[in-house]
Amino acid sequence: MSNAEKTRPSRRDALLGDRQGSYAIARGVRMSASKVRRVVDVVRGMDVTAALDTLKFAPQAAAEPVSKVIASAAANAEQTENLRAEQLYVSQAFVDEGMTMRRIRPRAKGSASRILKRSSHITVVVEAKEA
Repeated sequence: MSNAEKTRPSRRDALLGDRQGSYAIARGVRMSASKVRRVVDVVRGMDVTAALDTLKFAPQAAAEPVSKVIASAAANAEQTENLRAEQLYVSQAFVDEGMTMRRIRPRAKGSASRILKRSSHITVVVEAKEA
């Protein structure tokens, strides 16, 4: 089989298709996916400016990396699609599990227990609002 026969669709085609918008991905964020999902669920479907304002005052530690990804996706849309941040909303936002680092904690009688340091990948897609 040649490479032309087994090509995958590009990430942009998979996330957006032919719609106007952009996306951003943060990989290897040193936070567990379940903690980041709590924050992402709050901002999904919101306008970009409202989502950034909400995350600025959110008490969770995961609010900072999520707001950076949303701001990056909005900046990508402004650069590539000539859209303004006021026209955008968070159409998709999801969190996948990243690499898990395994560490050892010494325990009694020469044994050890495992510490799992989890990470996550944050993906945010912003699209233009329908006129």
